Amino acid sequence: MNNVKLSNRLQLVLEQIPTGSKLADIGSDHALLPVAALRSGKAVSAIAGEVNPGPYEAARRGVAEAGLGKQIEVRRGDGLEVLEPGEADCISIAGMGGALIAAILDRGKSLGKLAGVKLLALQPNVGEDILRRWLLNNHWVLTAEHILEEDGKIYEILTAVPEGEAAGITNEQLYHEQQLAGGNLVCSKELLLQMGPWLLQAPNAVFTAKWQSEIAKLEGILASLSRSELESAEEKRSRITAQITTISEVLECTPKDKL
Repeated sequence: MNNVKLSNRLQLVLEQIPTGSKLADIGSDHALLPVAALRSGKAVSAIAGEVNPGPYEAARRGVAEAGLGKQIEVRRGDGLEVLEPGEADCISIAGMGGALIAAILDRGKSLGKLAGVKLLALQPNVGEDILRRWLLNNHWVLTAEHILEEDGKIYEILTAVPEGEAAGITNEQLYHEQQLAGGNLVCSKELLLQMGPWLLQAPNAVFTAKWQSEIAKLEGILASLSRSELESAEEKRSRITAQITTISEVLECTPKDKL
């Protein structure tokens, strides 16, 4: 493990970590991210947290093989329970669903584990909107969003800081209704939470591919609902049709030279 090769997804998470951080990586698996963070100078110390015995042992081996046992502490525990308040100023959580990441942060907050944390680097596999909503409701401001495709899967990375520490941006500004640059569509707060306020400002080909795929899924659901005569099915059809229309309008505003 002398040369840690991160996936593009984890490399992008690494790039969000401020230089000189005291990092806590939750769900660390083989501890690849903490090792890379130490070696690159992004972190001066790290805690690798794992709840399951297999990944916990893998993380211990990874840290030992890297010769970083003094700088990286591997702890077994559930979510942020591995931390003492104030131990970390940067928390990374990657490779879980957005609902689970939100639940981990919520429980951690109730236990005081987010005290002194200046940045969250989060990579949900699904449920990005759930995570954005948690950040908004708990006074964290998104400062960046990234989207990439790797091995046939699309990933989003959300970077957030506590309210009041984001230079020149507030949640009120971020989720204020806004018109997309490429068209007349006005994005509501709900749409911004669903699709990402920063991603909507600078959509790329991966963003377009993700939402084209979502339209295809919704159209599949619509086709199956068309065979039902239930009143509830009619309500669902109307709702899904509206979703398809809105997403399609967003994609119409996507700069064509980026496709």
